[in-house]
Amino acid sequence: MNTAQNAAITRRLLELHTRQSECYHKLVGVLEKQHVVIGTGSEESILAHVRLGEQIIAEIYAIQKSIDPLEAMCRADTPFSSDIAAIKKMLESLNNRALAQSEQNRIMLSQRMDSVRSEITVLRNNPLAINARRSLYAHAAVPSLIDIRG
Repeated sequence: MNTAQNAAITRRLLELHTRQSECYHKLVGVLEKQHVVIGTGSEESILAHVRLGEQIIAEIYAIQKSIDPLEAMCRADTPFSSDIAAIKKMLESLNNRALAQSEQNRIMLSQRMDSVRSEITVLRNNPLAINARRSLYAHAAVPSLIDIRG
């Protein structure tokens, strides 16, 4: 591979790393908003943020599939190799930040689900709710003879 080809591959690799970095920034932002929504929002809002996060993660993986073969072809002595190394270090930092935020969200969501479960248990054990589930005619005497004469 000549120098011009290697430089073109390196530039493309730099572009892909930059796009991936933008995706990681979006993901961290979505995870931070999701953290707020878990504490205050509805289930639909939480689900919307989860789906958005999944879309961003899919985009990150798609970009990574393009990066891997280019990195294998690229030589270490290219003009942009220091830029690529800096971006890769930043991507690793963003990935760790996203993982930490995701873990916080998972813990918070687990706590919220426990709270909802306990509310359901309280409602199930509420005597008024138990009585409301019973039929109004449950205690009525069941007729044993039918008068057919009229």
